[in-house]
Amino acid sequence: MPTAYFNPPECRRHEMGEGHPECPERLAAIDDWLIASGVAPALEPFDAAPVDLKTVELAHTHGYVSEIGRMLRDCAETGERCAIDPDTSANAHTWSAVLAAAGAAVQATDVVIDGRADNAFCAVRPPGHHATRDQSMGFCFFNNVAIAARHALDNRGLKRVAIVDFDVHHGNGTEDIIAGDERVLMVSLFQDALYPFSGGVPKGENMVNVPLPAYTRGMEVREIVEAMWLPALERFKPEMVFISAGFDAHRDDDLGQLGLVEADFEWLTLKIKAVADRHSQGRIVSLLEGGYNLHALSRSVGVHLRVLADL
Repeated sequence: MPTAYFNPPECRRHEMGEGHPECPERLAAIDDWLIASGVAPALEPFDAAPVDLKTVELAHTHGYVSEIGRMLRDCAETGERCAIDPDTSANAHTWSAVLAAAGAAVQATDVVIDGRADNAFCAVRPPGHHATRDQSMGFCFFNNVAIAARHALDNRGLKRVAIVDFDVHHGNGTEDIIAGDERVLMVSLFQDALYPFSGGVPKGENMVNVPLPAYTRGMEVREIVEAMWLPALERFKPEMVFISAGFDAHRDDDLGQLGLVEADFEWLTLKIKAVADRHSQGRIVSLLEGGYNLHALSRSVGVHLRVLADL
């Protein structure tokens, strides 16, 4: 079966101002590289409908969903940009992009559980892993990966799922949402003392957080993953694996100072896929998070998808 590919057009219309690193060009660069590198024909495109807000409330509070929805609908009606925090803002298309991104995450989960694809990748924005239960921050509004994981557990009957996060920034929002939920194991690595300046002390026993010093390179990351991530994942035996796939740990990305290259993202994906093949019937849903150097991002997504698609 193919790798499902979700790339909602609404996600390209959200933008946060000239020069902002989390820009629509990120998705265009990925699409261009997948075509040029020959990966695109191995992917099966799927459409994404807007997420149901009741599903969003599996991960976020009702009050937050109502309030952020009101704010973003106001932006859509007035056409004026609204600032959420110093790094995060919305335009007239942000609400539809937020709904489409979370909708893609949920539908990708269904497609994989239903056996219509081996695995799935969601090329979506805005990203999600900084969004907490009741706060948007760090370019994020809804926590796409947490919503998808809770959907798999609460709506689709799975018992155990894993979330793997290799973005250069700590996925504080995901941790806030799933801390203490024994049905979820979260393993993550991120640059220490970098935004959002958290993660050194996990919030729950269902976390394996690995803060890395700046300038850590790929071989050191591989050793840490072998020693800390993989044993925890093997013990947990997830029935499905979700990936917060941030590619800003690449050495060419200016938003962090880690030293990974494409071969490291390929290796990480191979290791994650092997866990999923052993314990999860191969079921993986991967969701785009960070990655802001367009060339490094597109090449890294390319190798990630080559592994998922068995190319």
